[in-house]
Amino acid sequence: MSPPVFRFAPSPNGHLHLGHAYSALLNFDRARETGGRLLLRIEDIDATRCRPEYESAIYEDLAWLGIAWETPVRRQSEHLSDYRAALEKLSALGLVYPAFESRAEIAKLVAVREAAGPWPRDPDGAPLYPGDAKSLSTSERTRLIESGAPYALRLDMAAACLRAASLSWNEQGEGPDGERGIVTARPEAWGDVILARKEAPTSYHLSVVVDDALQGVSEIVRGQDLFHATSVHGLLQELLGQPAPAYRHHALIRDGEGRKLSKSSRSTGLRELRAAGATPASIRPLVGLD
Repeated sequence: MSPPVFRFAPSPNGHLHLGHAYSALLNFDRARETGGRLLLRIEDIDATRCRPEYESAIYEDLAWLGIAWETPVRRQSEHLSDYRAALEKLSALGLVYPAFESRAEIAKLVAVREAAGPWPRDPDGAPLYPGDAKSLSTSERTRLIESGAPYALRLDMAAACLRAASLSWNEQGEGPDGERGIVTARPEAWGDVILARKEAPTSYHLSVVVDDALQGVSEIVRGQDLFHATSVHGLLQELLGQPAPAYRHHALIRDGEGRKLSKSSRSTGLRELRAAGATPASIRPLVGLD
């Protein structure tokens, strides 16, 4: 039987904080406890925000914590062809369509819908896509694309759910409302999610599913803020014919006012804590670990 495979996958768009340390340490501890492997993946698709100095800082901070990982490290920007291949597979199934509304136009459409009553929102609180791009003819789509108009490639959620069987996942941790064990997936709650954009060949949802499958990740340890997104990931795994890993979502480290930590929060940044005299051993009790 192959050893379990874990991964820690930060984005190099800022310095790591205590929340990142908690997730990385949990993955590291689980890998040691189970005799498994720990991978490090750099999710650097966002070329406008990701920087080499932040990537270098990730390696430095994790090494300071005493965390070891396998090499080579997978950097998403070096594997764009993998995401294109997955997108083409979904397109061949008739599940992808281009939507040409700008963010401002979408906001206006939502305002119009909400004038007549509440408009549905996804589990993160964002309004579902309100446009009608699915009704555009093939010739009109081709004309807009050839004109250079920006667009987002969206998943036809209704059609995708018809193709997938009843979906669920094995929750070995705990969801934000105490969910454990076999959890029923509800991908329809997210509407027609974005899979890629004209200027970006993939999205978080698509790339994380492709990466986990290609790297053989068998157990995903991550924060509860991604618990509901697991429904979308399970749907994409089903559509792409990929194995479903087990999931272990953990509670988030929050600031004194109960807010989720951000990379701009210097008081909980690992570099700032280290400069103030913190040691790797002192970080563990700060995040609730022995």
